[in-house]
Amino acid sequence: MDKIRTRFAPSPTGFMHIGNLRTALYSYLFAKKNGGSFILRIEDTDKERYVEGAEDVIYRTLKTSGIKTDEGPREGGAFAPYVQSERQSIGIYKKYAEELIRRGGAYYCFCTKERLEGLTDKNGVRTYDKHCLKLTKEEVEANLKKGMPYVIRQNIPKDTATVYNDLVFGEISVDSNDLEDNILIKSDGMPTYNFANVVDDRLMGITHVLRGVEYLSSTPKYNLMYDAFGWERPTYIHLQLIMKDAARKLSKRYGDANFEDFIKKGYLPHAIINYIALLGWSPKDNVEKMTMEELISNFSVEGLSRSCSIFDENKMRWLNSLYIKEMPPEEFAAAAESFIKESKANGFCHKKIAKLLHTRTEILSDIPGLIDFIAEFYDAGFDTSLFVNQKWKTDGALAKRILESYLDEIAPAEFTEEGLNGFFAALAEKNGLKKGQVLWCVRIAVTGRAATPGGATEMLDLLGFAESGKRIRYAIEKLGAS
Repeated sequence: MDKIRTRFAPSPTGFMHIGNLRTALYSYLFAKKNGGSFILRIEDTDKERYVEGAEDVIYRTLKTSGIKTDEGPREGGAFAPYVQSERQSIGIYKKYAEELIRRGGAYYCFCTKERLEGLTDKNGVRTYDKHCLKLTKEEVEANLKKGMPYVIRQNIPKDTATVYNDLVFGEISVDSNDLEDNILIKSDGMPTYNFANVVDDRLMGITHVLRGVEYLSSTPKYNLMYDAFGWERPTYIHLQLIMKDAARKLSKRYGDANFEDFIKKGYLPHAIINYIALLGWSPKDNVEKMTMEELISNFSVEGLSRSCSIFDENKMRWLNSLYIKEMPPEEFAAAAESFIKESKANGFCHKKIAKLLHTRTEILSDIPGLIDFIAEFYDAGFDTSLFVNQKWKTDGALAKRILESYLDEIAPAEFTEEGLNGFFAALAEKNGLKKGQVLWCVRIAVTGRAATPGGATEMLDLLGFAESGKRIRYAIEKLGAS
Protein backbone atom coordinates (compact mmCIF):
# COMPACT_ATOMS: atom_id res chain seq x y z
CA MET A 1 0.00 0.00 0.00
CA ASP A 2 1.22 3.51 -0.82
CA LYS A 3 -0.95 5.15 1.83
CA ILE A 4 0.54 5.42 5.31
CA ARG A 5 -1.27 3.28 7.87
CA THR A 6 -0.43 3.27 11.57
CA ARG A 7 -2.05 1.38 14.41
CA PHE A 8 -2.55 1.48 18.15
CA ALA A 9 -2.76 -2.05 19.53
CA PRO A 10 -3.32 -1.99 23.30
CA SER A 11 -4.00 -4.97 25.55
CA PRO A 12 -7.11 -4.62 27.75
CA THR A 13 -5.23 -5.13 31.01
CA GLY A 14 -6.29 -2.09 33.06
CA PHE A 15 -6.34 1.69 32.87
CA MET A 16 -4.87 3.76 30.05
CA HIS A 17 -1.32 4.57 31.06
CA ILE A 18 0.11 7.90 29.85
CA GLY A 19 2.88 6.08 27.98
CA ASN A 20 0.33 4.01 26.05
CA LEU A 21 -1.72 7.10 25.29
CA ARG A 22 1.37 8.90 23.97
CA THR A 23 2.03 5.97 21.61
CA ALA A 24 -1.56 6.24 20.36
CA LEU A 25 -1.22 10.00 19.99
CA TYR A 26 2.04 9.88 18.03
CA SER A 27 0.67 7.13 15.78
CA TYR A 28 -2.40 9.27 15.15
CA LEU A 29 -0.43 12.47 14.55
CA PHE A 30 1.99 10.75 12.17
CA ALA A 31 -0.83 9.20 10.14
CA LYS A 32 -2.87 12.39 9.92
CA LYS A 33 0.15 14.58 9.13
CA ASN A 34 0.85 12.33 6.15
CA GLY A 35 -2.73 11.90 4.96
CA GLY A 36 -2.87 8.33 6.24
CA SER A 37 -5.16 6.12 8.31
CA PHE A 38 -5.06 5.34 12.03
CA ILE A 39 -6.26 1.91 13.11
CA LEU A 40 -7.25 0.57 16.54
CA ARG A 41 -6.67 -3.13 17.20
CA ILE A 42 -7.38 -4.84 20.54
CA GLU A 43 -4.74 -7.43 21.44
CA ASP A 44 -6.57 -9.58 23.98
CA THR A 45 -4.94 -12.99 23.53
CA ASP A 46 -3.32 -12.91 26.99
CA LYS A 47 -6.38 -14.06 28.94
CA GLU A 48 -4.53 -14.28 32.26
CA ARG A 49 -3.97 -10.51 32.26
CA TYR A 50 -7.35 -9.54 30.80
CA VAL A 51 -9.28 -7.04 32.95
CA GLU A 52 -13.05 -6.81 32.63
CA GLY A 53 -14.10 -3.39 31.37
CA ALA A 54 -10.62 -2.44 30.18
CA GLU A 55 -11.71 -2.37 26.52
CA ASP A 56 -14.30 0.26 27.39
CA VAL A 57 -11.53 2.28 29.06
CA ILE A 58 -9.56 2.21 25.79
CA TYR A 59 -12.52 3.38 23.69
CA ARG A 60 -13.51 6.02 26.23
CA THR A 61 -9.98 7.39 26.58
CA LEU A 62 -9.45 7.75 22.83
CA LYS A 63 -12.82 9.48 22.46
CA THR A 64 -12.23 11.82 25.41
CA SER A 65 -8.75 12.73 24.23
CA GLY A 66 -9.88 13.54 20.68
CA ILE A 67 -7.94 10.74 18.96
CA LYS A 68 -10.20 9.50 16.17
CA THR A 69 -9.77 6.03 14.69
CA ASP A 70 -10.41 5.36 11.01
CA GLU A 71 -10.82 1.61 11.50
CA GLY A 72 -11.34 -0.51 14.58
CA PRO A 73 -13.65 -2.84 16.50
CA ARG A 74 -16.47 -0.32 16.65
CA GLU A 75 -15.95 1.46 13.32
CA GLY A 76 -15.29 -1.70 11.35
CA GLY A 77 -13.18 -1.64 8.21
CA ALA A 78 -11.84 -3.70 5.36
CA PHE A 79 -9.66 -5.85 7.65
CA ALA A 80 -12.19 -6.77 10.34
CA PRO A 81 -12.30 -8.24 12.87
CA TYR A 82 -10.01 -5.88 14.81
CA VAL A 83 -10.01 -7.88 18.07
CA GLN A 84 -7.35 -10.60 18.19
CA SER A 85 -9.45 -13.18 20.06
CA GLU A 86 -12.04 -12.89 17.28
CA ARG A 87 -9.32 -13.25 14.66
CA GLN A 88 -7.96 -16.31 16.47
CA SER A 89 -11.42 -17.92 16.52
CA ILE A 90 -11.57 -17.89 12.71
CA GLY A 91 -8.18 -19.56 12.39
CA ILE A 92 -6.05 -16.69 11.07
CA TYR A 93 -3.02 -17.29 13.30
CA LYS A 94 -3.02 -21.08 12.97
CA LYS A 95 -3.08 -20.74 9.19
CA TYR A 96 -0.05 -18.45 9.12
CA ALA A 97 1.83 -20.42 11.77
CA GLU A 98 1.53 -23.56 9.65
CA GLU A 99 2.65 -21.56 6.62
CA LEU A 100 5.69 -20.34 8.55
CA ILE A 101 6.52 -23.94 9.50
CA ARG A 102 6.39 -24.93 5.83
CA ARG A 103 8.77 -22.08 5.02
CA GLY A 104 11.21 -23.14 7.74
CA GLY A 105 10.65 -20.09 9.91
CA ALA A 106 8.98 -22.05 12.74
CA TYR A 107 8.62 -25.57 14.11
CA TYR A 108 6.51 -27.72 16.45
CA CYS A 109 7.87 -28.11 19.97
CA PHE A 110 6.63 -31.01 22.14
CA CYS A 111 8.96 -30.45 25.10
CA THR A 112 7.41 -31.09 28.50
CA LYS A 113 7.35 -28.63 31.34
CA GLU A 114 9.86 -30.79 33.21
CA ARG A 115 12.33 -30.76 30.32
CA LEU A 116 12.05 -27.00 29.93
CA GLU A 117 12.68 -26.47 33.64
CA GLY A 118 15.82 -28.54 33.28
CA LEU A 119 17.20 -26.00 30.82
CA THR A 120 17.49 -23.36 33.54
CA ASP A 121 21.11 -22.50 34.37
CA LYS A 122 22.57 -21.62 37.77
CA ASN A 123 21.61 -17.96 37.27
CA GLY A 124 17.96 -18.84 36.72
CA VAL A 125 18.15 -18.13 33.00
CA ARG A 126 16.31 -20.51 30.71
CA THR A 127 17.20 -20.65 27.01
CA TYR A 128 15.54 -23.09 24.68
CA ASP A 129 18.04 -25.40 22.94
CA LYS A 130 16.18 -26.04 19.64
CA HIS A 131 15.67 -29.66 20.69
CA CYS A 132 12.47 -30.18 18.68
CA LEU A 133 13.89 -28.60 15.54
CA LYS A 134 15.77 -31.89 15.10
CA LEU A 135 12.58 -33.93 14.85
CA THR A 136 11.88 -35.45 11.46
CA LYS A 137 8.70 -34.72 9.59
CA GLU A 138 7.53 -38.26 10.36
CA GLU A 139 8.21 -37.83 14.10
CA VAL A 140 6.29 -34.57 14.15
CA GLU A 141 3.30 -36.12 12.37
CA ALA A 142 3.33 -39.10 14.72
CA ASN A 143 3.33 -36.80 17.78
CA LEU A 144 0.46 -34.79 16.36
CA LYS A 145 -1.56 -37.97 15.70
CA LYS A 146 -0.99 -39.05 19.31
CA GLY A 147 -2.45 -35.74 20.45
CA MET A 148 0.73 -34.71 22.24
CA PRO A 149 0.60 -31.13 23.57
CA TYR A 150 2.77 -28.72 21.62
CA VAL A 151 3.67 -25.12 21.01
CA ILE A 152 4.96 -23.58 17.81
CA ARG A 153 8.32 -21.86 18.12
CA GLN A 154 10.08 -19.42 15.85
CA ASN A 155 13.20 -20.81 14.19
CA ILE A 156 15.81 -18.11 14.65
CA PRO A 157 19.00 -18.69 12.62
CA LYS A 158 22.28 -18.78 14.49
CA ASP A 159 25.50 -16.84 13.99
CA THR A 160 24.11 -13.98 11.99
CA ALA A 161 23.46 -10.29 12.51
CA THR A 162 19.97 -8.94 11.95
CA VAL A 163 19.97 -5.30 10.91
CA TYR A 164 17.21 -2.76 10.44
CA ASN A 165 16.77 1.01 10.41
CA ASP A 166 14.70 2.87 12.97
CA LEU A 167 13.61 6.42 12.13
CA VAL A 168 14.59 7.67 15.60
CA PHE A 169 17.56 5.51 16.60
CA GLY A 170 19.08 4.82 13.20
CA GLU A 171 20.65 1.50 12.28
CA ILE A 172 20.09 -1.27 14.83
CA SER A 173 22.05 -4.53 14.66
CA VAL A 174 21.37 -7.52 16.90
CA ASP A 175 23.28 -10.80 17.07
CA SER A 176 20.83 -13.62 16.37
CA ASN A 177 22.59 -15.71 19.05
CA ASP A 178 21.08 -13.30 21.58
CA LEU A 179 17.56 -14.17 20.42
CA GLU A 180 15.67 -17.21 21.68
CA ASP A 181 13.26 -19.36 19.66
CA ASN A 182 10.26 -17.71 21.25
CA ILE A 183 6.81 -19.27 21.27
CA LEU A 184 4.44 -18.12 18.52
CA ILE A 185 1.41 -20.34 19.24
CA LYS A 186 0.80 -21.45 22.84
CA SER A 187 -0.36 -24.92 23.86
CA ASP A 188 -3.96 -23.67 24.12
CA GLY A 189 -3.85 -22.56 20.49
CA MET A 190 -3.69 -18.85 21.30
CA PRO A 191 -1.04 -16.75 19.56
CA THR A 192 1.54 -14.81 21.53
CA TYR A 193 2.00 -11.08 21.03
CA ASN A 194 5.23 -11.78 19.17
CA PHE A 195 3.39 -13.64 16.42
CA ALA A 196 -0.06 -12.08 16.31
CA ASN A 197 1.20 -8.51 15.97
CA VAL A 198 3.35 -9.45 12.96
CA VAL A 199 0.54 -11.28 11.17
CA ASP A 200 -2.01 -8.59 11.93
CA ASP A 201 0.25 -5.71 10.97
CA ARG A 202 0.89 -7.39 7.63
CA LEU A 203 -2.73 -8.31 6.92
CA MET A 204 -3.97 -4.86 7.94
CA GLY A 205 -1.44 -3.11 5.72
CA ILE A 206 0.37 -1.31 8.53
CA THR A 207 3.22 0.66 7.00
CA HIS A 208 4.70 2.33 10.09
CA VAL A 209 4.92 0.79 13.55
CA LEU A 210 5.31 3.19 16.49
CA ARG A 211 5.99 1.57 19.86
CA GLY A 212 8.11 1.82 22.98
CA VAL A 213 11.88 1.62 22.99
CA GLU A 214 11.69 -1.61 24.99
CA TYR A 215 10.94 -3.36 21.67
CA LEU A 216 14.05 -2.01 19.97
CA SER A 217 16.13 -5.14 20.57
CA SER A 218 13.31 -7.64 19.94
CA THR A 219 12.20 -6.14 16.64
CA PRO A 220 14.73 -8.36 14.78
CA LYS A 221 12.60 -11.37 15.79
CA TYR A 222 9.64 -9.82 14.01
CA ASN A 223 11.77 -8.93 10.99
CA LEU A 224 12.92 -12.54 10.68
CA MET A 225 9.28 -13.58 10.44
CA TYR A 226 8.60 -10.95 7.78
CA ASP A 227 11.60 -12.23 5.86
CA ALA A 228 10.58 -15.88 6.22
CA PHE A 229 7.12 -15.10 4.87
CA GLY A 230 8.61 -13.07 2.05
CA TRP A 231 6.79 -9.95 3.27
CA GLU A 232 8.04 -6.37 3.17
CA ARG A 233 9.02 -5.10 6.59
CA PRO A 234 7.19 -2.05 8.00
CA THR A 235 9.06 1.11 8.96
CA TYR A 236 9.82 1.36 12.67
CA ILE A 237 9.63 4.37 14.97
CA HIS A 238 10.61 3.52 18.54
CA LEU A 239 9.71 5.93 21.32
CA GLN A 240 11.90 6.63 24.32
CA LEU A 241 10.58 6.08 27.86
CA ILE A 242 8.62 8.53 30.00
CA MET A 243 10.19 8.64 33.46
CA LYS A 244 8.60 9.46 36.79
CA ASP A 245 11.99 10.71 37.90
CA ALA A 246 15.62 10.12 37.00
CA ALA A 247 15.53 6.61 38.50
CA ARG A 248 12.13 5.14 37.64
CA LYS A 249 9.93 5.06 34.55
CA LEU A 250 6.20 5.66 34.67
CA SER A 251 4.60 2.29 35.21
CA LYS A 252 1.07 0.90 35.13
CA ARG A 253 2.27 -1.58 37.76
CA TYR A 254 2.74 1.22 40.29
CA GLY A 255 -0.42 3.10 39.34
CA ASP A 256 1.44 5.98 37.70
CA ALA A 257 -0.17 8.46 35.37
CA ASN A 258 -3.64 7.12 34.73
CA PHE A 259 -5.37 9.30 32.12
CA GLU A 260 -8.81 9.04 33.72
CA ASP A 261 -7.40 9.86 37.16
CA PHE A 262 -6.07 13.11 35.74
CA ILE A 263 -9.53 13.84 34.32
CA LYS A 264 -11.03 13.23 37.77
CA LYS A 265 -8.46 15.60 39.25
CA GLY A 266 -9.80 18.32 37.00
CA TYR A 267 -7.38 18.38 34.10
CA LEU A 268 -8.92 19.17 30.73
CA PRO A 269 -8.53 16.34 28.20
CA HIS A 270 -6.77 18.38 25.54
CA ALA A 271 -4.40 19.92 28.08
CA ILE A 272 -3.29 16.38 28.97
CA ILE A 273 -2.91 15.48 25.29
CA ASN A 274 -1.01 18.71 24.59
CA TYR A 275 1.36 18.02 27.47
CA ILE A 276 2.10 14.37 26.71
CA ALA A 277 2.73 15.30 23.06
CA LEU A 278 5.72 17.27 24.36
CA LEU A 279 7.08 14.31 26.33
CA GLY A 280 9.60 13.09 23.81
CA TRP A 281 8.84 15.43 20.92
CA SER A 282 9.91 19.02 20.26
CA PRO A 283 8.22 21.06 17.52
CA LYS A 284 10.57 23.09 15.34
CA ASP A 285 9.49 26.50 16.66
CA ASN A 286 9.39 25.32 20.32
CA VAL A 287 5.73 26.28 20.68
CA GLU A 288 4.15 24.59 23.70
CA LYS A 289 0.42 25.24 23.56
CA MET A 290 -1.23 23.63 20.53
CA THR A 291 -4.66 22.52 19.40
CA MET A 292 -5.03 19.02 17.97
CA GLU A 293 -4.95 20.51 14.47
CA GLU A 294 -1.70 22.32 15.31
CA LEU A 295 -0.21 19.15 16.79
CA ILE A 296 -0.98 17.34 13.52
CA SER A 297 0.45 20.16 11.43
CA ASN A 298 3.64 20.50 13.50
CA PHE A 299 4.37 16.83 14.13
CA SER A 300 7.53 15.38 12.63
CA VAL A 301 9.66 12.32 13.28
CA GLU A 302 12.72 14.58 13.29
CA GLY A 303 11.46 16.16 16.51
CA LEU A 304 11.31 12.83 18.39
CA SER A 305 13.95 12.47 21.09
CA ARG A 306 16.36 9.64 21.77
CA SER A 307 16.44 10.68 25.44
CA CYS A 308 13.95 9.84 28.17
CA SER A 309 11.41 12.45 29.27
CA ILE A 310 10.52 13.32 32.86
CA PHE A 311 6.81 13.60 33.59
CA ASP A 312 6.39 16.98 35.33
CA GLU A 313 2.87 17.39 36.64
CA ASN A 314 3.53 21.02 37.59
CA LYS A 315 4.22 21.77 33.93
CA MET A 316 1.00 20.04 32.92
CA ARG A 317 -0.86 22.00 35.61
CA TRP A 318 0.49 25.27 34.17
CA LEU A 319 -0.56 24.26 30.65
CA ASN A 320 -3.99 23.28 31.94
CA SER A 321 -4.41 26.72 33.54
CA LEU A 322 -3.89 28.36 30.14
CA TYR A 323 -6.68 26.27 28.65
CA ILE A 324 -8.99 27.05 31.56
CA LYS A 325 -8.45 30.80 31.20
CA GLU A 326 -9.40 30.58 27.51
CA MET A 327 -12.67 28.73 28.15
CA PRO A 328 -15.89 30.69 27.52
CA PRO A 329 -17.46 31.61 30.90
CA GLU A 330 -20.45 29.32 30.32
CA GLU A 331 -18.20 26.38 29.46
CA PHE A 332 -16.04 26.93 32.53
CA ALA A 333 -19.13 27.20 34.76
CA ALA A 334 -20.41 23.87 33.43
CA ALA A 335 -17.03 22.16 33.91
CA ALA A 336 -16.67 23.61 37.41
CA GLU A 337 -20.19 22.73 38.61
CA SER A 338 -19.46 19.30 40.12
CA PHE A 339 -16.39 20.64 41.91
CA ILE A 340 -18.35 23.59 43.32
CA LYS A 341 -20.95 21.13 44.62
CA GLU A 342 -18.16 19.13 46.21
CA SER A 343 -17.26 22.21 48.27
CA LYS A 344 -20.76 22.22 49.80
CA ALA A 345 -21.30 25.83 48.73
CA ASN A 346 -24.77 24.94 47.52
CA GLY A 347 -26.56 27.80 49.28
CA PHE A 348 -24.72 30.39 47.23
CA CYS A 349 -24.82 31.43 43.58
CA HIS A 350 -22.71 28.98 41.58
CA LYS A 351 -22.59 31.37 38.64
CA LYS A 352 -20.94 34.02 40.82
CA ILE A 353 -18.53 31.44 42.25
CA ALA A 354 -17.55 30.30 38.76
CA LYS A 355 -16.96 33.90 37.68
CA LEU A 356 -14.67 34.44 40.67
CA LEU A 357 -12.71 31.25 40.04
CA HIS A 358 -12.35 31.30 36.27
CA THR A 359 -8.97 33.06 36.08
CA ARG A 360 -7.78 31.74 39.44
CA THR A 361 -8.09 28.00 38.76
CA GLU A 362 -5.22 25.84 37.47
CA ILE A 363 -7.04 22.50 37.66
CA LEU A 364 -10.69 22.05 38.48
CA SER A 365 -10.01 20.08 41.65
CA ASP A 366 -8.46 23.27 43.09
CA ILE A 367 -11.97 24.67 43.37
CA PRO A 368 -13.11 23.14 46.69
CA GLY A 369 -9.97 24.43 48.41
CA LEU A 370 -10.36 27.90 46.93
CA ILE A 371 -13.87 28.31 48.33
CA ASP A 372 -13.80 26.15 51.45
CA PHE A 373 -14.25 29.33 53.54
CA ILE A 374 -17.88 29.44 52.37
CA ALA A 375 -18.98 26.19 54.02
CA GLU A 376 -16.29 25.85 56.71
CA PHE A 377 -16.17 29.41 58.05
CA TYR A 378 -17.74 28.77 61.45
CA ASP A 379 -16.13 25.37 62.00
CA ALA A 380 -12.56 26.27 61.06
CA GLY A 381 -11.87 28.57 63.99
CA PHE A 382 -11.08 32.24 63.51
CA ASP A 383 -7.49 33.45 63.60
CA THR A 384 -7.72 37.08 64.66
CA SER A 385 -3.99 37.55 64.00
CA LEU A 386 -4.90 37.73 60.29
CA PHE A 387 -6.12 41.27 60.90
CA VAL A 388 -2.52 42.31 61.60
CA ASN A 389 -1.06 43.61 58.35
CA GLN A 390 2.14 45.65 58.16
CA LYS A 391 1.42 46.98 54.67
CA TRP A 392 -1.94 48.42 55.69
CA LYS A 393 -0.93 49.11 59.31
CA THR A 394 -3.93 47.27 60.70
CA ASP A 395 -4.35 45.30 63.93
CA GLY A 396 -7.16 43.77 65.95
CA ALA A 397 -8.23 47.03 67.59
CA LEU A 398 -8.46 48.91 64.27
CA ALA A 399 -10.24 45.95 62.67
CA LYS A 400 -12.88 45.96 65.39
CA ARG A 401 -13.51 49.69 64.89
CA ILE A 402 -13.80 49.27 61.12
CA LEU A 403 -16.18 46.30 61.41
CA GLU A 404 -18.43 48.03 63.94
CA SER A 405 -18.54 51.11 61.69
CA TYR A 406 -19.39 48.86 58.73
CA LEU A 407 -22.40 47.40 60.58
CA ASP A 408 -23.59 50.90 61.53
CA GLU A 409 -23.45 52.21 57.99
CA ILE A 410 -24.21 49.35 55.59
CA ALA A 411 -27.62 48.95 53.97
CA PRO A 412 -29.04 46.19 51.71
CA ALA A 413 -29.45 48.64 48.83
CA GLU A 414 -25.69 49.08 48.61
CA PHE A 415 -25.08 45.37 47.86
CA THR A 416 -24.05 45.79 44.26
CA GLU A 417 -20.46 45.91 43.04
CA GLU A 418 -20.78 49.62 42.25
CA GLY A 419 -22.65 50.34 45.45
CA LEU A 420 -20.11 48.53 47.64
CA ASN A 421 -17.16 50.33 46.04
CA GLY A 422 -18.76 53.67 46.77
CA PHE A 423 -19.72 52.56 50.27
CA PHE A 424 -16.17 51.55 51.19
CA ALA A 425 -14.71 54.77 49.83
CA ALA A 426 -17.11 56.77 52.01
CA LEU A 427 -16.54 54.54 55.07
CA ALA A 428 -12.76 54.97 54.78
CA GLU A 429 -13.06 58.74 54.45
CA LYS A 430 -15.43 59.01 57.41
CA ASN A 431 -13.01 57.09 59.65
CA GLY A 432 -9.88 58.84 58.39
CA LEU A 433 -8.51 55.62 56.92
CA LYS A 434 -7.27 54.34 53.59
CA LYS A 435 -9.75 52.32 51.58
CA GLY A 436 -7.30 49.40 51.50
CA GLN A 437 -7.32 49.21 55.32
CA VAL A 438 -11.09 48.90 55.33
CA LEU A 439 -11.18 46.34 52.54
CA TRP A 440 -8.52 44.17 54.18
CA CYS A 441 -10.32 43.98 57.51
CA VAL A 442 -13.75 43.34 55.99
CA ARG A 443 -12.45 40.57 53.70
CA ILE A 444 -10.68 38.83 56.58
CA ALA A 445 -13.83 39.14 58.69
CA VAL A 446 -16.16 37.48 56.18
CA THR A 447 -13.79 34.73 54.96
CA GLY A 448 -11.34 34.00 57.79
CA ARG A 449 -8.66 33.58 55.10
CA ALA A 450 -5.56 35.56 54.18
CA ALA A 451 -5.97 34.60 50.51
CA THR A 452 -9.30 34.41 48.73
CA PRO A 453 -10.48 34.28 45.10
CA GLY A 454 -11.50 37.92 45.02
CA GLY A 455 -11.50 41.04 47.17
CA ALA A 456 -13.83 42.30 49.85
CA THR A 457 -16.55 43.59 47.49
CA GLU A 458 -16.59 40.31 45.56
CA MET A 459 -16.79 38.29 48.77
CA LEU A 460 -19.63 40.41 50.12
CA ASP A 461 -21.50 40.20 46.83
CA LEU A 462 -21.16 36.40 46.87
CA LEU A 463 -22.17 35.94 50.51
CA GLY A 464 -25.01 38.47 50.46
CA PHE A 465 -26.13 41.11 52.93
CA ALA A 466 -27.44 38.85 55.70
CA GLU A 467 -24.63 36.27 55.74
CA SER A 468 -21.94 38.97 55.49
CA GLY A 469 -23.40 40.79 58.46
CA LYS A 470 -23.58 37.57 60.46
CA ARG A 471 -19.94 36.81 59.77
CA ILE A 472 -18.78 40.32 60.66
CA ARG A 473 -20.61 40.14 63.99
CA TYR A 474 -18.93 36.76 64.57
CA ALA A 475 -15.51 38.30 63.82
CA ILE A 476 -16.20 41.20 66.23
CA GLU A 477 -17.10 38.67 68.89
CA LYS A 478 -13.81 36.82 68.33
CA LEU A 479 -11.86 40.09 68.45
CA GLY A 480 -13.54 40.96 71.72
CA ALA A 481 -12.46 37.63 73.20
CA SER A 482 -8.86 37.91 71.97
